[in-house]
Amino acid sequence: MAATLQISRGALRIKMKSNRQILLEARSVSKSFKKNDHQEHLVFGDLNLMLHEHEIVVLLGKSGSGKSTLLRIIAGLIKPSKGEVLYRNQPAGGPLQGLSMVFQSFALLPWLTVLQNVELGLEAQGIPKAERRQRALRAIDIIGMDGFESAYPKELSGGMCQRVGFARALVVNPEILLMDEPFSALDVLTADNLRSDLLDLWQSDKTNIKTIVLVTHNIEEAAKLADRIIIFGTDPGGIKAELSVEVAHPRNSQSQAFHDLVEEIYMLLTAPRQTKTSGVIKPRIIDFTYRLPKAEISELTGLLETLIAPEYAGKIELAQLAEELLLGVNDLFPLTEALEILRFATISGGDIELTEIGRQFAEADILQRKKIFAGQLLNFVPLARHVRQVLDERPRHKASEDRFLEELEDHLSVEVSEEVLKVVIDWGRYAELFAYDYNKGILSLEDPT
Repeated sequence: MAATLQISRGALRIKMKSNRQILLEARSVSKSFKKNDHQEHLVFGDLNLMLHEHEIVVLLGKSGSGKSTLLRIIAGLIKPSKGEVLYRNQPAGGPLQGLSMVFQSFALLPWLTVLQNVELGLEAQGIPKAERRQRALRAIDIIGMDGFESAYPKELSGGMCQRVGFARALVVNPEILLMDEPFSALDVLTADNLRSDLLDLWQSDKTNIKTIVLVTHNIEEAAKLADRIIIFGTDPGGIKAELSVEVAHPRNSQSQAFHDLVEEIYMLLTAPRQTKTSGVIKPRIIDFTYRLPKAEISELTGLLETLIAPEYAGKIELAQLAEELLLGVNDLFPLTEALEILRFATISGGDIELTEIGRQFAEADILQRKKIFAGQLLNFVPLARHVRQVLDERPRHKASEDRFLEELEDHLSVEVSEEVLKVVIDWGRYAELFAYDYNKGILSLEDPT
């Protein structure tokens, strides 16, 4: 009976969603950026997304997954390399009248008052002074900044500045409100207060907003706000999963339903990190040009020591780990990804668990840890193995870092190549596989003197 009820609810949910009007649609959208005269970096390819009326859609994923790029394509701020964006079934060739955007940075003009900052967009549209003054005052009142119309940005706190950013977006009377990590620059309490106010505003009839699209890397934020969560992957970026959220607002972050939702999000975010064959987790195998996560040795060893603690016994839910260590997606996932690559841990079903070699590392002394790390680095990180082989083969056992950067830049951008090589150098130096002279940019098998 329970199964039948679940199916019936699911069928009803699909039917209800199919009847909602589509406001905006991205069709087969791809975006690439030129790396050099011959190569392009693919951000994402063949991406499809529909935005319906009466929903908050959250784009969730790590930095570099293409979330903000997609948001700017939707906004008409940048053009897709391929595909098209339709607004109310009409091709969108640039910025849309029915859409506005709130950015991570407040971007208020310091020489203008709150009122003048809010009026700015209307002035650019040629709205008469009396009308834009009336609309700006109403927007300021809606977001709770009444009384600060004559204040300058330097007089306001970060939360108040972001409220002005909200008012500036609302004053143009948009149907779709785009938000690019609008709470990430704020302290925890201020951000939580603004999220609650955003929900109150969304559920009221004070605005014309029919759809909100929010970019974030904060899983709890996504769980608290979203009606639908679009999960982005990396290398290249793009949509890899979609989750419809059925938990009613307001959502209690201490409830079991909220905990289950967060756990499900973690499972979806980490699912592609391994495949299962006959019930056995198959670790990810990386190549020479893999974009290695920026994970410090001290952070990796600290996380391994945390996992080996008696209260965890080598295994813990990622959601619990993130909560206890106060880590967001961009902080936690590079560490867990590095542990997976080095075979110190596995991730499955939203849990992280130490491998046997991971346990050995966590329990070893400093010198033994270096030996274990060196072995894992040579076995599972091709670029580290390549650097060591080049140094071994050269008579003087030295090589310029530019030699390796040139190889990486055949496949990666200059910036990413530098990031990847820095990770390998830091890991290799810790493992005592090679030394590095920062001033000369030289790698060697002996410490520079």
